[in-house]
Amino acid sequence: QVTLRAGAELDARQVNQYTLTLRAACPGEDEVEERLFVQVTAGQALRCDTPFATAGGDVVQVLADVAPRMPLYAVLPQPLGGLTVSGGCPGDPQPRKQEQPWGQLRNHDTPLTLTRRGLVLAPARGFDPSNDTQIFRLEIEVMDRHGHNCSGAVRVEVLPSHRPRVAFPEPQWTVTVPGGTGPLEVVTRVHASGDNVHYTILAPVAPRLFTIDEVTGEIRSTRRLEVGHALLLVRAYNALHPADHATATLNVTVLGTDRRAPSCVPAISVSQVPETVSPGSTLVTLRCTGSASTEGWLQYALEGPPASHSRFRMEGPRLQVNTTLDYDSEAVAAVGFQFTATIVVTTGGEPPRSTRVPVLVTVTPVNEFTPACPNGATFTMPETAAFGSAVGRVAGTDRDYPPDSLEYSLEGGPSPAQPFSIDTRTGEIRVVGPLDSEQHKSYRLTVRLTDIHNDLDPAKRRSRLCDVTVHLQAVPDQAPVCTPEVQELRITARSGGRQSVTRLACQSSPNGAMLAYTITGGNEDGRFQLEGNTLFYLPDDLAEPRTFVLLVEVRGGPGAPRRSTTVALVVHVTPRSTPVPPSTTTPRTTLRKEPLVVVRTEAVWHPPAWFVAVLTVSGALLLATVGCMARTLLCSSWDVAEQSGGEEERGHPHAGSLVSVYHDGEGGCSAGGVGGSPGALSTLSYLSSTQEQFDGRARDPRTGRDYLFNSVTGARRWI
Repeated sequence: QVTLRAGAELDARQVNQYTLTLRAACPGEDEVEERLFVQVTAGQALRCDTPFATAGGDVVQVLADVAPRMPLYAVLPQPLGGLTVSGGCPGDPQPRKQEQPWGQLRNHDTPLTLTRRGLVLAPARGFDPSNDTQIFRLEIEVMDRHGHNCSGAVRVEVLPSHRPRVAFPEPQWTVTVPGGTGPLEVVTRVHASGDNVHYTILAPVAPRLFTIDEVTGEIRSTRRLEVGHALLLVRAYNALHPADHATATLNVTVLGTDRRAPSCVPAISVSQVPETVSPGSTLVTLRCTGSASTEGWLQYALEGPPASHSRFRMEGPRLQVNTTLDYDSEAVAAVGFQFTATIVVTTGGEPPRSTRVPVLVTVTPVNEFTPACPNGATFTMPETAAFGSAVGRVAGTDRDYPPDSLEYSLEGGPSPAQPFSIDTRTGEIRVVGPLDSEQHKSYRLTVRLTDIHNDLDPAKRRSRLCDVTVHLQAVPDQAPVCTPEVQELRITARSGGRQSVTRLACQSSPNGAMLAYTITGGNEDGRFQLEGNTLFYLPDDLAEPRTFVLLVEVRGGPGAPRRSTTVALVVHVTPRSTPVPPSTTTPRTTLRKEPLVVVRTEAVWHPPAWFVAVLTVSGALLLATVGCMARTLLCSSWDVAEQSGGEEERGHPHAGSLVSVYHDGEGGCSAGGVGGSPGALSTLSYLSSTQEQFDGRARDPRTGRDYLFNSVTGARRWI
């Protein structure tokens, strides 16, 4: 029972509520602490406080992290004369409750609770920890046992809590410990931010391989650890506000001792992918194995140049595309459309072992874009443009690599109605026929742009039709200009074929246009003839000199009517046998005589070089053949002379001459004769002295005669 202290005075205008803290303990039980709120009113009449009874109501501001069922507001003070609190220990007599006003809520769409004592309590589960201000309005009616009542409103504003919430830096992380770790050794330590943070392990419950310090967050082993892994679910919470908590996952891996590097298949990865491969696509999957202690605990990392490292990633043993591989970009072209990298596979044992797998990825082109037509493909040409004149260039574009590799073609091809052609490589349009300005003020051409070399498959090509307009620009007609316009010529008629008289020098406007020449007067008997701009005289039986006045009209060529110029030619023709009388008149115009060109053709033969070489070799061979034939005939004549001399010697032993023929071993021949001179006698004596020195006999194969020979000196003698 709570009573008012003797002598105490209550003033509702100064203090209208007291908060009392009561502690009660029963034998053998824990102490219980509660708070009692005493409200003081200004008299026995039932009335509500001024802020509460106003139209806007009273306002209360609390934090969102207030404890559940915490009193937030007291509607009315308790009646004067004392308060009665229900409570106590089991078996104690219950005090008599005094009658007091009670209140009820008019609106029930609020999580707040109103007690019969007029206390507004926080929700049983607390407020939602939101970052925004939450507002709750309570409309309350108070009534006593006598039927007196009053009403009012309370506006509870729940403000965001400025206290930091409990949070882990990362939602999950991995810890690796060596095998053989003993009991109660520190494995790792977790940390969470917030106030009054405590830690607990939610899972696994059994077997409990690890324990955590509630305050420091140190995790220790409860037994000797073997090779394997465990998944722990750790919760951090505010000890004063358990609803403020966070959860994280801890992967603990226990490794063994590894002495062998992992083995991977394939050992080298070479792949070819199109440029349109989507990110996340797998290029290669490694199948790596290690020792038994590290089986399944391999780490994969990608190393290489920045260009390759940013475009690929490792997802476990899978090499995947990280970003788009654009074949048409300058960055990909700079590396030659090939990316190199290295996959490093490392075991989790102690010490760690690693294996490196080289990777080569080649990007192939895909024809993605259609050629684009140029803007404003319109050209202007004069209507008198000559054959082969350039009209303009169609500059198409293509975003595929290599850029702007296009092939141009003209739909329908060149024709009289379309006198144009286009260069297949450059796209330049040229005139290939006459331009008819009367029928066509402009020509509309259709040019096809076809891309080439933009795809790995040459058959995959894209094309686009582009409209090209060629406007014809009219050229004003001007009469041809001839210099001079009047000529006086003198010729002497010759017998035979026609003879040239003069050549007209005329120019058209614009330059290059064709001109037509016609004799319009003075040629009634047909003695003159025009071929182009050259005037010819046709000889006849003219007996006396005669003067002809010819009128030649020069027109600007076929087609539309054009202006013309007339040239006057005064031609004095004199027969060849008639002397030319002296001129008695002075010409008014100085005439320019056309030079007479005499063409003389001389036949000159310049043989080619090969012909001179063949002729020289043939002459040399001919001379060699004649020399050999002369030598053969000479040798034959010596043989006949020797044969006749031998017969004469046998018939006349004392003849005064002796002829001997010696055949040398080289196929040549030599002759000698002996007469009545002293030299002949000496030679004869020599032959007589050496006759006994012949040591051989043979027969000549040509003549069939026998002869003696000396094998030492080579001397021979006919028998």
